Amino acid sequence: MSSNSGTVDHRFWKGKNVFLTGHTGFKGSWLSIWLQKMGAKVTGYSVSTPTNPSLYKLGSLEEIITDSIIGDVSDLEKLRQSIKRANPDIIIHMAAQPLVRKSYEEPVETFRTNVMGTVNIMEAARTSETVRVILNVTTDKCYENQEWYWGYRETDPLGGYDPYSSSKACSELITSSYRRSFLELSDIRVATARAGNVIGGGDWAEDRLIPDLVNALMVGEKIQIRNPLAVRPWQHVLEPLSGYLVLCQHLYNGGRKYSQAWNFGPKDDDVKSVEWIVNQMLQKWPYKHPGYHIINDTKHEAKLLRLDCSKAMKELAWTPRWRLNSALDATIYWFVSYLQGRDIKELCEQQIEEYDASVSTQI
Repeated sequence: MSSNSGTVDHRFWKGKNVFLTGHTGFKGSWLSIWLQKMGAKVTGYSVSTPTNPSLYKLGSLEEIITDSIIGDVSDLEKLRQSIKRANPDIIIHMAAQPLVRKSYEEPVETFRTNVMGTVNIMEAARTSETVRVILNVTTDKCYENQEWYWGYRETDPLGGYDPYSSSKACSELITSSYRRSFLELSDIRVATARAGNVIGGGDWAEDRLIPDLVNALMVGEKIQIRNPLAVRPWQHVLEPLSGYLVLCQHLYNGGRKYSQAWNFGPKDDDVKSVEWIVNQMLQKWPYKHPGYHIINDTKHEAKLLRLDCSKAMKELAWTPRWRLNSALDATIYWFVSYLQGRDIKELCEQQIEEYDASVSTQI
């Protein structure tokens, strides 16, 4: 298997030194397990474990990665020293304040982490003697949302109504500036990745649909949902993670032509409303439940958001593997297995193997 194919190449990652910020979060924990499973040496850098319970703690991930550093991405000097000590080949920057609603409550913290954190990553990495690739993970919400029915392309204008979305648009601009001002003159290739709304086992983040659903289902409470008609590009967490890994492979082997922004989203007909997701989850949940009710919410959130992933499909040969129903099934299976006391790391590895073995779906 070529590491410039559209699939994750285990041979490429074996022995690679990877510096992963945000490794204690939901996506960071899944990525840590996947990288470790392929034989990569992972140095994690994160300010804290963001939720309780957490996938990171339940999977005892501090025991399987090479090093776990407690640090804030706003601390440039600590970040610089940590990268120097880790000697990474690849940096994947995922540390962020990732929640729209929380960004209304803590706008300064959101901009500090998401904007200056990106500056510090680029500044600390650009003088490294070992770094070949930097991937900055942003979000589909970095686009100036026009409530269009078609998907946003990587060339569409950046923007953001709420502090979170705006901070991620800023992060994109910072990455572009560092690429053109400094990194093109070095041997470092840098790209950004914009993914949709991820779901999957082990997500306990506050004010996210699936964690709110599962928390209510696990204790038998009626589920509260807001913005039931909001439409989002839902995808299992392994979908964008596979895109990030494939993109890093191309950046490492294929050169600067991949130093761009990339969308990683689901099939267009897997873009569904919040209410559709809730109804599907309730139908699939194997235990009794009291249903749901809709609550009023005054904070602005986009009503319609789609991604056009044509570029990743054409130039990276990447395509989604799991349809939305399969993603929901995998999510429910994970949480039911968790309730039954299953070994968490083993459970995640099983789902990674199932994803790896599945056939790509065509769009």
